[in-house]
Amino acid sequence: MSDRTTRTVAVVMGGPSAEREVSLSTGRECAAALRDAGFQVVELDAGADLVARLQESAPDVIFNALHGRWGEDGCVQGIFEWLRIPYTHSGVLASALAMDKQRAKNVFKSAGLPVVESVIADKTEVAARHVLAPPYVVKPNNEGSSVGIYIVNAGANTPPQLAETMPQEVMVETYAPGRELTTTVMGDRALGVTDIITDGWYDYEAKYAAGGSRHEIPAQVPQEIYDACMEYAVRAHRALGCRGVSRTDFRWDEARGLDGLILLETNTQPGMTPTSLSPEQAAHCGLSFAEFCAWMVEDATCDR
Repeated sequence: MSDRTTRTVAVVMGGPSAEREVSLSTGRECAAALRDAGFQVVELDAGADLVARLQESAPDVIFNALHGRWGEDGCVQGIFEWLRIPYTHSGVLASALAMDKQRAKNVFKSAGLPVVESVIADKTEVAARHVLAPPYVVKPNNEGSSVGIYIVNAGANTPPQLAETMPQEVMVETYAPGRELTTTVMGDRALGVTDIITDGWYDYEAKYAAGGSRHEIPAQVPQEIYDACMEYAVRAHRALGCRGVSRTDFRWDEARGLDGLILLETNTQPGMTPTSLSPEQAAHCGLSFAEFCAWMVEDATCDR
């Protein structure tokens, strides 16, 4: 690779998804880190003119800092492939699979990874009756960052009343009790296991507000559970065909031992904000934030 100061990185952020504000925060943090690492950086807010702005700026590499639909579901990756500009994170197919929670779950089951029962249902039906026996969770099938999560507790007499902003089709998933654990994969290795400690559900506020959650790394769990999280995260990354960095989330019911460890989902573009988990895990392995971001740029290619 040529000298970093001669290379331009376009950090693509923002976009139209429900996670726009998180993406802008990720993008600003990563742009600053890449400048610290010695790259020339252009910041681009992804709008309808994205192709024209990329052609105008002619970057050597795209750092994809988008979150949510259009940014991490294979759509924008197809644009990058068409333009033949090397980009970070996963490619078209892996991004599309991971973003579709039900299809990702089918891949995980085929790979022998532990998941809970779930169905895709019309939101009108979900609001009319219990599609699964409580307790269960209702969520969009193709959003992230705990956007639009409804928890129906055991013994609930009535189904949830979903907001009109919820998509017509939603995922209904058996509730997995226990602790919230997560593992980042970088290339072909897992970085560590974090125990996410909150006062309640690990929702949007807990993820992104300062003080919304506490992250304990390394997680204080039995070695068997720690090792399983590391192994399952790498297997999930490979099963989906991910590239670069991904993060896989788990729930662990201590009372059931290894049988209580459930894989929830894999995020192909983990958040890179001041409260984000993947940069903390990289730091745990001795990588500064700038080094972590620079590794992603060095790893960028087309045909991912």
